[in-house]
Amino acid sequence: MSTSRHIVVAISATVLAACAAQAPSHKAPALGVAASAEEVARSDISIPPSGAGLPPGSGTARQGAGVYAAKCVACHGEKGAGKPADALAGGIGSLATPRPVRTVGSYWPYATTLFDYVRRAMPINAPLSLTDDEVYAVSAYVLYLNGIVAEDAPMTATTLPLVKMPNRNGFINEWRP
Repeated sequence: MSTSRHIVVAISATVLAACAAQAPSHKAPALGVAASAEEVARSDISIPPSGAGLPPGSGTARQGAGVYAAKCVACHGEKGAGKPADALAGGIGSLATPRPVRTVGSYWPYATTLFDYVRRAMPINAPLSLTDDEVYAVSAYVLYLNGIVAEDAPMTATTLPLVKMPNRNGFINEWRP
């Protein structure tokens, strides 16, 4: 083997060893083994349009502005304008135009979907890291940026499902009772 190939192999081995050393220390689930009731319950966090299963907590857009500034603005831009990730605000009324702008306010049919998505997937570098109060607050903030709720409107398990999204009737509800 040539010297350059030895160097490539040595570097590759070093990189692989470093990656293995930095790998998460948690044990991966065993494939083919039934999940325990506790494991299933931990991952059963889907929230349907009705809001069934929303956790206790609350937040307002005013509170959410701080959460957004700390954990969301780097990807979604000032006031949800986007860049590098998708825009979160604007575009209301644009879906029937030649250049639709699909944002939370213009496209998403349910505010509960916003809560569900933020809780399970955001921020992108630390999903499931926000507290329930932070998720309610940042959801309220995004709804506020879209002109859907007032800045001091409290978002809770009771109020969030009542929010009427501009595109609520733009989809067929496939959620089964």
